[in-house]
Amino acid sequence: MYYYFGGEYLSKPNNNQQQEYRRVRTPKKGEIPGVVEQIMGHGKLKVRCADGNIRMTRIPGKMKKRIWIREGDVILVKPWDFQSDEKADVIWRYTKTESNWLERKGYLKM
Repeated sequence: MYYYFGGEYLSKPNNNQQQEYRRVRTPKKGEIPGVVEQIMGHGKLKVRCADGNIRMTRIPGKMKKRIWIREGDVILVKPWDFQSDEKADVIWRYTKTESNWLERKGYLKM
């Protein structure tokens, strides 16, 4: 049996296999973490960002079919150059474990 994980197929982990560790992607300059509040449809989301703004974000085409985003997920957004307080693009979706780590480290101040 194979499981789909992060762009590759992996076999079912056995007890003798070691657990894989991934480094959490931290926000770089110009990127803001946020929580999905509402799914609008057609690849659009309302996101409450860590800076206090609620932005209308869009999921780019390269992510649309590969990553499913639900309400309550923590994502990383990049505001547009114009209308930066209103609109942004989604660039990353964090897993539950990664979002807990971000909250502990102080990246999510909501």
